[in-house]
Amino acid sequence: MTLLLAYYGDDFTGSTDALEILTTRGISTVLFLDPPTPLQLRRYPGLQAFGVAGISRSLEPDAMERTLRPAFEALKQSGASHIHYKVCSTFDSSPQIGSIGKAAEIGKDVFSTDFISLVVASPALGRYCAFGNLFARMGIGSNGAIHRLDRHPSMSRHPVTPAHESDLRQHLSLQTALRTGLVDILEVENGPESMQRALHDQLHAGNALVLFDALYPPHMEAIGMTIGPLGSPEKPHFSIGSSGIESALTAYWTENSQTGIRENWPAPGKASPLLVASGSCSPVTAAQIDWALRNGFEEIALDTASIARTSAYDFSETVQRAVAFIQSGKSLVIHTGKGPDDRRLAATAQILSEKGLSPDEIQQITAPLYGGALGKIVRSVAAQTGVPRIVIAGGDTSGIVARHLGIEAIEMLAPLSPGAPLCKAYAPGSPLHGCEVNFKGGQVGPENYFGILREGDFVPQ
Repeated sequence: MTLLLAYYGDDFTGSTDALEILTTRGISTVLFLDPPTPLQLRRYPGLQAFGVAGISRSLEPDAMERTLRPAFEALKQSGASHIHYKVCSTFDSSPQIGSIGKAAEIGKDVFSTDFISLVVASPALGRYCAFGNLFARMGIGSNGAIHRLDRHPSMSRHPVTPAHESDLRQHLSLQTALRTGLVDILEVENGPESMQRALHDQLHAGNALVLFDALYPPHMEAIGMTIGPLGSPEKPHFSIGSSGIESALTAYWTENSQTGIRENWPAPGKASPLLVASGSCSPVTAAQIDWALRNGFEEIALDTASIARTSAYDFSETVQRAVAFIQSGKSLVIHTGKGPDDRRLAATAQILSEKGLSPDEIQQITAPLYGGALGKIVRSVAAQTGVPRIVIAGGDTSGIVARHLGIEAIEMLAPLSPGAPLCKAYAPGSPLHGCEVNFKGGQVGPENYFGILREGDFVPQ
């Protein structure tokens, strides 16, 4: 088995984004929740890439050290030519939570790489980088306006890692002493030869990370031609970035006849009732929930303050209500918040503050609190109803929900919205085994996203 790539995602929805890019480009890929053993890998003959869906985006630096170092060592032992630390395309991170700088330090030590490639732009997702500054479209798979990251209506108000700086070099300088250089958009536009010269200059200047600008798909191809030849099974190349890394590398592999684009996908078909569990507080997801409620979905708004008040919260009544809706044929949205202004956010923070938690500690506990609640509820509902298709919304909470659901791995079934494919769950011993699952980040999808998933007609015949 020859592995082209192994990646570790700092959250679940970002990991499925990379899974989609690889699978649609003809790379046989499986996404695991923990670093797979050699035996697990052998269960998937013909595997060319694999990912690990982590939760490091919600961890503080010491916890990242304990989590990422053994994970990176496992990826190194896989023999993959390229190793990718997959981060959100909006670069969600801070010195206290999900530090990308800390991940870079661990990766540099484990892989002894000459330098770390940094590719955050992903034009397919509406993410653009110019002269080191990141710009993001409002929503993924939509026609929202494009904003500089520190002025983005959602990311500048993110409850855990708000974006205060759009220059990624400045952003990283608060998280690590490693220096970050830049191959800017002018060099990228001039093509691989110009980029090679610029890269040489950046390395000669002592930069440990090198950021590549990109605005258009051809720029991703140029990046792929630059970083693709750098990796080998004996000395893998370590990179950090969005699924732009996968876009760049698959372009390189296609050029070298190592893969080809898959174009034919079966239509998934209708799955009604649909169960949606949302731990997202993005305004994009809030609009999707509102659309669903106007179009036949029921809702259960979780009392997050009460959940925060006691570690022994009884979910049985919530489960009973959810089961009744599903068994009556009603699609259902269970949510912990609707947008950044939902009063539950402040009320829950107040409860946690009264328990003596600091603002940083509140940020760290939020994802496990919401993800744990949603995971327990969804698992119980699935066991009692056999609901065939489930949607989990929220990048910070999705990985925690997936672990509560007993999911070991997922494979892509069909593309839906960029970054959020429909998948099949492998969950031995869990009611989710064989279930269709969709994990979506807060910014993903058009307003009728949940309706599209319910109807299942999103793949052209």
